[in-house]
Amino acid sequence: MAEFAGFNMPIQYSSIVAEHTATRQAAGLFDISHMGRLRFEGPRAHLLLDHLLTRRVADMRPGMLRYSMMCHEEGGILDDVLIANLESPSNRQFFLLVVNAGNRHKILKWIAPHLADFPDVEFRDATESTAMIALQGPKSAAIAERLFNPKVLQLKNFRGLVTEQMSKPCIVSRTGYTGEDGFEFIVRTEDAARVWENLMLAGREHGIEPVGLGARDTLRLEAGMPLYGHELSETIDPFTAGLGFAVSLGDRSFLGSDALAMLKDAPRTLQRIGLQFGGRRAAREGASLIDRDGRSVGRVTSGTFSPTLQLPIAMAYVAPELATAGTSIDVDIRGTTTEAQIVPLPFYKTTKE
Repeated sequence: MAEFAGFNMPIQYSSIVAEHTATRQAAGLFDISHMGRLRFEGPRAHLLLDHLLTRRVADMRPGMLRYSMMCHEEGGILDDVLIANLESPSNRQFFLLVVNAGNRHKILKWIAPHLADFPDVEFRDATESTAMIALQGPKSAAIAERLFNPKVLQLKNFRGLVTEQMSKPCIVSRTGYTGEDGFEFIVRTEDAARVWENLMLAGREHGIEPVGLGARDTLRLEAGMPLYGHELSETIDPFTAGLGFAVSLGDRSFLGSDALAMLKDAPRTLQRIGLQFGGRRAAREGASLIDRDGRSVGRVTSGTFSPTLQLPIAMAYVAPELATAGTSIDVDIRGTTTEAQIVPLPFYKTTKE
C-alpha cells in the first residue's frame, strides 16, 4: 500500500505480473476511487463545460461520454478528463467530470471563478461521497451479465447509464484505462465494499483478480495511453501529445482555444513515440535518448518491462524528424547505452471475442 493523492492505495495484491496477466487473459478489478468525480447540473451546465473543455459538450446526448482535456490560455494541458452526460431514473440530467487524482484540487481551483458566470449551475465535488471501481478484461462482459440488467451489456464504448447493482445506485460506463474491454462503476461510498465483493464473487469462475496501481500502469503503457505527469503536462499541448482528436475547434470558443487554433497548424517541435528494446532491461522515466552523434535528443516519459510482449517498452518525446517507425536510437539506461527501435503506438491492441 502507498499514499497517493490523499488515498491509501494498493500497489499490488499478489504480483504485478500476475495481476497484469489476469487482466489481459480473464478479468481484473481495480479500486480507482482516488480519481476525482465532479458533478454539474442545471439548464446551462453544458454551456459551462463547453467553455472549460477542449471537446465539444453542447451536442452530447444522455448516455454519451467523451475523452477531453482542460487547457490553460497558452494551450498547455491542465488535465485529461472524461465527461459524461447522464440521466437519473427520475429523468434528471447531469454531467459527471472524472479528473486525475493528482490534479483534482488544481482543477477545482481552475473551475471556481467560472462558476460565478453560471449561477444556475449546481456544482458538487462528489469524490468523497462516491467510490469508483473498474472491471477490465475479456471476461468483463460475462461477469457484468450476472449482476446487471441487459442494458449494461448493450452499452457500446464510451456510453454509460445510471442503474442499480443489488438495489444499490450505480453509474456504469463502458470505459477503461487498460486497452481491454470493460466497465467502470461509480457507487456510493457506503456501498463500495458490497459491490466490490459482488463483482469478485461473480468473477471467481472466470479467473478475476484484484489489481493494484502497479499493473494498472503496465497495462496502460502497453496500450499506449498517456499518463498525466509523464506524457502530459502544462508544457505539452494536445497536438504534440498526439491527442488532437480530443480538441473541437470549429465555431466555438473555450479556454485555450485561440492558442490551440494556432498550435494546430504550427510545425511540431516534439512528437510522442513508442520504443521497443531487446533484452530485459527497462528504461525508466528520465532516461536520455541519444543520436548517432552522441547528442541527447529526448527523454523517456514512461518505461517498463511488458509482461504481454515479454520485452521492455517505453514512451518518449523526440523531434518529428527522428520519429519514423523502424528507426534505431540509443537510450542511456543507468549509464549503459542500449539500442531501441521506434515503433507505432499502441504496443498492444486487444482483439475482442
